[in-house]
Amino acid sequence: MKLYDIAVVGAGPAGMMAAIRAGQLDKNVIIIEKNDILGKKLKITGSSRCNITNTASFDIFMEKFGKRGSFFRSAFSTFSSKRLMTFFKAKGLKFKIEDNGRVFPVTDKSRSVIKVLKEYLSENKVIRNYNTRLINIKNKKEYFSLDLGNDNYVATRSIILATGGVSYKATGSTGDGLDIAQKMGHSIKPLKPGLVPLKLSDTWVKELQGISLENIQIKIKYGKKNIISNNGNLIFTHFGISGPLVLDYSNQIISILEKNESMQFFIDLKPEMTIQELEEKLIKEFEIRRKSEFKNFMKFLLPNRMIPVFIELLGMNAKKKVNQIEKEERNSIINLLKAFPLTIIDSMGVNKAMITCGGISRSEINPQTLESKLIKNLYFAGEIIEGCASSGGYNLQQAFSTGYLAGEAAAKQIIE
Repeated sequence: MKLYDIAVVGAGPAGMMAAIRAGQLDKNVIIIEKNDILGKKLKITGSSRCNITNTASFDIFMEKFGKRGSFFRSAFSTFSSKRLMTFFKAKGLKFKIEDNGRVFPVTDKSRSVIKVLKEYLSENKVIRNYNTRLINIKNKKEYFSLDLGNDNYVATRSIILATGGVSYKATGSTGDGLDIAQKMGHSIKPLKPGLVPLKLSDTWVKELQGISLENIQIKIKYGKKNIISNNGNLIFTHFGISGPLVLDYSNQIISILEKNESMQFFIDLKPEMTIQELEEKLIKEFEIRRKSEFKNFMKFLLPNRMIPVFIELLGMNAKKKVNQIEKEERNSIINLLKAFPLTIIDSMGVNKAMITCGGISRSEINPQTLESKLIKNLYFAGEIIEGCASSGGYNLQQAFSTGYLAGEAAAKQIIE
């Protein structure tokens, strides 16, 4: 049985980068993938456009991963977003920067990213084993024996588990690596959906399905605390709400729902205007369009299909002339524009989430090498590690950075 220096389990962004870096350091590497292609989940990331990283500062990257985001300090400093872009540019892939520092390939195609990764894998002579599922790992002290089923075994000096979480199971993220790590003695922090659409109990939501709201703000109130989002986009679905802004704040919202009996959630439909500015605008427009019916006037403020729901929530007469609207009614209109209420009851669950929050406990992983503190020569990379961030390229950068660090650390640990 051939003995490999390093076996990488999982051919997502973290696994491929780990294999590439170990190969660059002249190690004999095999990558084991349960799918018949590389980067199956990466292929659909960012609506297949692949928001590969972000131009944000080093400190912001760590902040995005929460209170213990400093765990990723070594990974992000070893392989930063700048180094990542240089890595791809060396193979001719160019990038463009969009809103909030999001970095995309100029091709707008994730397959362009995967193509470069394949080139690096071939260049560094990484062996690829497709359609192969890891069943079990046995620690033989001098090496690990990987049971791949059907009497197929692989021997390796070191292992890098990069099997991801449990979101988008159709892409192969079924938690195999987490189960195996747990059998080997590791603790698994609760698996929760991250970057996930949210469910509403409001019966009228189906009437708004497909409506997209741009440059709006989310406001959340719970207990004595308030959260006000950045401006962004939201879309109504048949079950609730989705869109970049919702996905970004879904992790916080899920945590709030778990810890609080009630939560007030509002959409500020006109965040660019204060209440006073909005009042002045309405008074002026009411005078100009004084003979218009209220329902027709609202076309200047809202998408057409949203108007009946808005008026129903106000409890006003849709055919009332705007010059007949009293001050109290005008104030109600303003208040609803600045705080359109929604009733969130749940998320769409981990299988509809873009990422998994939770995973191998960071307390059991050496942050400087990503080696297990429990089992020598066992490493972790990517989404399998506890911790997740908002959208914007941060999670993909984490995958590439941890993959690079794990691959490098595992390779340097091996003494010929």
